[in-house]
Amino acid sequence: MSGLIPVAEALARVLASVPGPTEAETTPLARAAGRTLAADVAATRTQPPFPASAMDGYAVRAADAGSAGAALRLIGISAAGHGFAGPLGPGEAVRIFTGAPVPEGADAILIQEDAEAAGDAVRVVEPVERDRFIRRAGLDFAAGDTLLGAGLTLDARRLALAAAAGHPSLPVRRRPRVAILATGDELVEPGAPAAWDQIVASNSLALAALAAEAGAETIDLGIAADDHAALEDAVRRAREAEADLLVTLGGASVGDHDLVQAALRREGMDFGFWRVALRPGKPLMHGRLGRMLVIGLPGNPVSSIVCGLLFVVPTIRALLGDPMAGADRSEPAVLGRDLPENDGRADYMRARLELRPGELPVATPENRQDSSMLAVLGRAEALLIRAPRAPAARAGDPCRIIRLDRRLL
Repeated sequence: MSGLIPVAEALARVLASVPGPTEAETTPLARAAGRTLAADVAATRTQPPFPASAMDGYAVRAADAGSAGAALRLIGISAAGHGFAGPLGPGEAVRIFTGAPVPEGADAILIQEDAEAAGDAVRVVEPVERDRFIRRAGLDFAAGDTLLGAGLTLDARRLALAAAAGHPSLPVRRRPRVAILATGDELVEPGAPAAWDQIVASNSLALAALAAEAGAETIDLGIAADDHAALEDAVRRAREAEADLLVTLGGASVGDHDLVQAALRREGMDFGFWRVALRPGKPLMHGRLGRMLVIGLPGNPVSSIVCGLLFVVPTIRALLGDPMAGADRSEPAVLGRDLPENDGRADYMRARLELRPGELPVATPENRQDSSMLAVLGRAEALLIRAPRAPAARAGDPCRIIRLDRRLL
């Protein structure tokens, strides 16, 4: 369609405008959940640091326990945190527990189910082979191994790995500061009295939630009236807060009451583009005010949220140095009902999913796709993607979806 930028090109241009990742800072491991690594993390120690038993039983020499009925002499105990310090000689055994150090001289673990013990005598019931049930030193990782890469988000499993590798703190990216500005005389804050011709502002809360989940710190600039003075004041406050990204909601078109684009141009915005071949979300604006990125989202709530997923979240991830910031997050599915030929815009249709064990999910788009209908979006589980000029499709045909019921990262 004339004058409209394809979605992929628009995203590439937004990401190309990111000046670079935010600065690095050090944070204690206990407060690092959800943060993004600023550098690779290498192990400071070997794990396990010694040969360790994988089972409860007896540390033995395989040569002494290679046949049923063999008799061994118990000489001590090795428990986690209380290893047996001496060596193991021929015909000897040490009682051992899971995770405990394997004594010097032992090369197998005779599990307790395969042994009979009485006093200091241990009888082999089932023979054991060399190296059986022993975790070698460094089985998990060795000192110096790179375990986590820069740009990864720290979740429970990665925090556990960093802790095991000996790190009390980690280098992370400063959270990008995202200023969010709602615009329009028709908007009131949730809970505030609304005139008959006003509506409750919901987009700010939605975008703040998306930004926070992506790893940003949000700055609520409130609601700006439809006049240049109010908009210029909001932009000034975003600059004073040293926002990395200003997200405006509504007013980015060129109607008589759509003043955001004009106000930003008056403030000196380096204009990138306006209007994307996308539904919902055609009137999307991009630019820069110095180092501060600007993304202007449509005012319709569904358009705002969809564009937030497609453009704001990747921008935040790029500011955090995530090498996968612009990666395709879609996945395969099959269509749940017939669809007609698409026009020149990419469609992101709200859809429900039917999950079947061992099969691709079935995505059935809602019948009503109006970009003002939050109730439809609220019960949707995915966005069904239809390419521009996609031919008519039948139920059962392959398709692509972005799930809404999964974390963004």
